[in-house]
Amino acid sequence: MIVGVVAGVAVAAALVLIGLFKMMWRVAEPNEALIISGSKHKTEGLEAGMGFRIVTGRGTLVLPGVQAVRKLSLDLNETELHVDCVTHQGIPLKVRGVVIFKVGDDFVSIANAGRRFLDQQKLMSERVHNVFAGHLRSIVGGLTVEDMIRDREKLTGQTRAACGTEMEKLGLIVDSLQIHEIEDPTGYIQNLAMPHAAAVQRDARIAQAEANRLATEAEQQSYARMAEATRDSEILQAGYQAERDKAGAKSRQAGPLADAAARQEVVVQETRVAELEAQRREQQLQADVRKPADAQAYEKRTMAEAERDARISAAQAKAQETELAAAAEATRVKTAAGAEAEATRARGTAMAAATRATGEAEAAAAQARGLAEAEAAKAKGLAEADAIKARAAALAENQEAVVAQQLAENWPEIVRAGASAFGSVDNMVVLNGADGMADMLTKALTMGGTGLGLARQLLASMNQNGPAANGTSPRNGVVPPPLQKVPVEQDGG
Repeated sequence: MIVGVVAGVAVAAALVLIGLFKMMWRVAEPNEALIISGSKHKTEGLEAGMGFRIVTGRGTLVLPGVQAVRKLSLDLNETELHVDCVTHQGIPLKVRGVVIFKVGDDFVSIANAGRRFLDQQKLMSERVHNVFAGHLRSIVGGLTVEDMIRDREKLTGQTRAACGTEMEKLGLIVDSLQIHEIEDPTGYIQNLAMPHAAAVQRDARIAQAEANRLATEAEQQSYARMAEATRDSEILQAGYQAERDKAGAKSRQAGPLADAAARQEVVVQETRVAELEAQRREQQLQADVRKPADAQAYEKRTMAEAERDARISAAQAKAQETELAAAAEATRVKTAAGAEAEATRARGTAMAAATRATGEAEAAAAQARGLAEAEAAKAKGLAEADAIKARAAALAENQEAVVAQQLAENWPEIVRAGASAFGSVDNMVVLNGADGMADMLTKALTMGGTGLGLARQLLASMNQNGPAANGTSPRNGVVPPPLQKVPVEQDGG
């Protein structure tokens, strides 16, 4: 019980002490200064026995009821200057400016400001305005308008220097002094500026005129360049137009030229096709007519040569046979003659000579006969070949005569073939009496003449188309091979 009471008393005492400490502990803000009065304190830099203490930026204990604490603001202050002044020339002016000031940071300045403005901090701007207004009027009275205009910094510096001592006594420092405007109700400054303005206006007009001249020259040069460019463009356009016209003319001519070239190509191709067709026909002619004709001629020639060679061989065989027969006969006769000579020696020599002479004569005769037959067969074959060549040449030169000869040679067969139409007629009624019969016989007999006329017409058409040099026609085929009369061999054996 006693312990609890003691603890409560201790807590209460602690709380009371904390409350008293809070009441006694004061802290100065960065923008303020605490001025503590009520006891003797000695502050460094201040007079001894001033009777108050200055605290800035820290805390301190203050005894309530014994000491009094007041705050002095260290913030910036601003006051506007509206001062009516008269210059050294007697010209009235209105100066407009601004002064930015504050309480100094040192203890002396704070002490001076505290003594003067601690209870009148709101009147600080008015006091500063009055100080600066008086000094500004004094300084402006010693200057001319030209000095103020030309060197406004001089006015500002003299004003700050003149007010510095008084501001220091007030515990204030000037951070900034700016002269914003100097008003001239009389128009002196304006009149003062008029010559310069006129000169400037003159120079401006001169500069403007020069600029206008340069601009005009530049414009004229630009127009000239534009005209030159237009001329060059028109020249180029004319050239391009000429090229387009030329190209258009060429393009318009391209169609007829292309048609002509195409037609020319067609004609060339058709000519080529005709040449190829002619070559094909010629080759076809060679394959269908000439080669078979040559083959037939070669066959006939080969058969004639074979027949001739066969005849020559037969003649030679016959000659050899005769020779062998003669030799055998001679041997037989010789043997007989020898035998007979053995029998009759007296007759032997004479008979042997006679027999030998006879055998030799017969052998020579047989040999001569064989040679004669061979030569005759050879001559006959050569004559037939020459006849064939002559007939071919005659056909090439005068086909009509050759055909007429062939028709004439075969006329009986032609007439016989024409009359064979009446062979199977049993009864025939002939009109017009004997004249009709004669007419009919005449027509039958002249059928061969019609064939001759047709042959002549064929030859005439071939001659008009033109025979080829080798016996072929380039247009309608080949001239038929000449009619050959096969000779009828007569056995002369």
